[in-house]
Order: sequence, then C-alpha cells, then structure tokens
Amino acid sequence: MFRCKADRVRSRTAKIGEQDQLTAYKEIFICTGMSELIDIFRALADPTRLRVVALLREMELAIGELAVVLDQSQPRVSRHVRILVEAGIVERRREGSWVFLRIAKGGPIAEIIGQAENWPFSAREALVIAHDARRLAAVRDERVAVAERYFAEHAAEWDAIRSRHVAESEVEAAMLAMMHNRRLGHLLDIGTGTGRMAEIFAPTARRITALDRSPEMLRIARSKLAGQAIPVDLVQGDFLNLPVGDASVDSIVIHQALHFAHEPDRVIAEASRVLRGGGHLLVVDFAPHEDEALRNLAAHARLGFSDAQIRGWFASARLLLENTQTLEGGELVVKLWLGRRRSDEDQPPVAHDGDGQNKRLAA
Repeated sequence: MFRCKADRVRSRTAKIGEQDQLTAYKEIFICTGMSELIDIFRALADPTRLRVVALLREMELAIGELAVVLDQSQPRVSRHVRILVEAGIVERRREGSWVFLRIAKGGPIAEIIGQAENWPFSAREALVIAHDARRLAAVRDERVAVAERYFAEHAAEWDAIRSRHVAESEVEAAMLAMMHNRRLGHLLDIGTGTGRMAEIFAPTARRITALDRSPEMLRIARSKLAGQAIPVDLVQGDFLNLPVGDASVDSIVIHQALHFAHEPDRVIAEASRVLRGGGHLLVVDFAPHEDEALRNLAAHARLGFSDAQIRGWFASARLLLENTQTLEGGELVVKLWLGRRRSDEDQPPVAHDGDGQNKRLAA
C-alpha cells in the first residue's frame, strides 16, 4: 500500500484553516491503508483512550502516572494503552524498570493527533479534560518533589565534591564560551545526570538527546527539562554502547562523567562513532589528582585525565583536539577538552609515486 511522506503531510497541516485541514486529512486517508484506518478509529472511539491521547500530547507518562490522573486501576489503563499501541498511536519507551508512554513519532496519523486541540469536544468532555489537566499538574509537582528529596538525601556528598573545585557557574560559562559559534544542531548529552547540561545548551541547540544510565537521574532530568522550547529526548543507556546511530548527532557533551569509565578510551571512541564529520565533542573532567576518597565517596573509576591521555584517545577516535582550558580554584583542577570529528576535508593530501599508485601522506 502506498505511504505518504510525513513531511509532505506536515506541510499540509501547517496551515490552521479548516479547509486546509480537511485537505490534509483527505490525503492521509488516501495514503493510509483501510485496515490501518479502521484500527485507528476503533482505538480512538473510547472516551478514556481520547483522554490518554490528550494527556500524552502534553508529556511522557508512566502507566502508574496515567492511572493516577485518570483515577482508574493500572490494569484497566494498561488495556487501553495496549490498544493505542497496537494501533500505532502510542509507543512505549523502557527506562530501567519503568515504561514511559508517548505519542508515536512520525507517520501521517501523528499529524491528526497533533490537531487534537481542534477536535470538537462537548462541554462535558471539555470539563473532563480540564480536570485531567489539573491532575496532570499534580503529577508534575510530584516529580519535582521526588527530585528535591533525592537532592536532599545526597546533598552532603555532592557539596563535598563541589567544594573541592572551582564554582560550577565558572565551569558552565567556560563551556558555553568554548562552544560559542559552533553548530550544536542535534546535541547528545552523555551522562546527563540532572539534565543541567541539556538545560544550558538548549537555547542554542536544535534538538537534544540526554542520556544517562540511572533511571533516578533521568526522572530528575525529566522534571528539570519539562517545557523546553526544543525537543528533548531522555534516554537510558550506557556510554560504552550508545543507543544512537552512526554519524547521527552534530555535537556531544560529556560533563563530569568520563571519570566513571574504567575504559575511557572506549567511551571516546563510541562518542566519535555517533558524531557527524565536522561535529564537536566537549569533555569536561578533572586533571590528574590523588584524591582516593572519590573512589568510595562518588564511585570514580579514574582520578582525572592528562592532556596527553585525551589527545591520544581523540587521535585514535579520529578526533582533532582543537582547544583545551584549565580552571583552577580548589584542590581539584577542572579541564575542558574540545575535539572535532575528522571529515573528508581533514584527510592528508594524496601523492602519486612513480608507479602511479596513490599514497596518503602523513597528517
């Protein structure tokens, strides 16, 4: 069956006029298989599932959170969600033991769901949706409260580390200055933690993928990053096996995360794999130190890195070390290293030997 390109449909639905919407929907109906349309309409032909769609348009939610907002049991909500998933309207995303739900990305039906605010709800239905919105706000507040409790429980540990180096505000200012006038595009934040790096780079990035291994940290980041003007995808994953395609991001930040790696050279190589040619990798970590307490206090596997180490790992991963910066101001010295992924233009010139063979000159 013929399929429409999503961007083709998107261009039709960009206009808000009723006639334009009808034209776009007609194209969707033509381009979508009849059996798929039947599944979609059946899935949406239920008040609870319409409420679920309206809620997921606002934010990603776990099944338990949906059950709280809808004031229904989790098994009942799960049955409704399964129908929406099977119809291609909603998709699941696993994060540790949690499963989050969101409106499916791409495809013609996503454009119809995107026009949900224009659906002709009755006055009674509008009251129900307004009630759901208030309960959704309570879910947001609870996420913030959980994050605050987590911070309170670990504040002493983090304060102990922060007190040993220059203020974070100076580190962030240096990072922003080093990435100034460089194309961030789709930025990958490896080891996002609380989401602070994603937060400070959001104004100049086109899209952000924030990755962390810890579901707890991702829940904190989700609370912090709610309401950003650009798309922010929160992903659970390992920095040794990034769930990202080759050459698919424009810039990468690894802020105070490399010291958790037992094999930091592999982390750098994996970051380079997903970075497009000409893209930038910014690593921020400590210079070499002898503070063994950090191994037990904060699970540091490495006690800092030297310029020579970073330069060697960058070179092995086809990254050119463009800039470094040292920030002193405490027992621990903070270092910034900026690398650029080699592109075809960076290849050494080719010379021709007497046999007509091409030989690559050393860079």
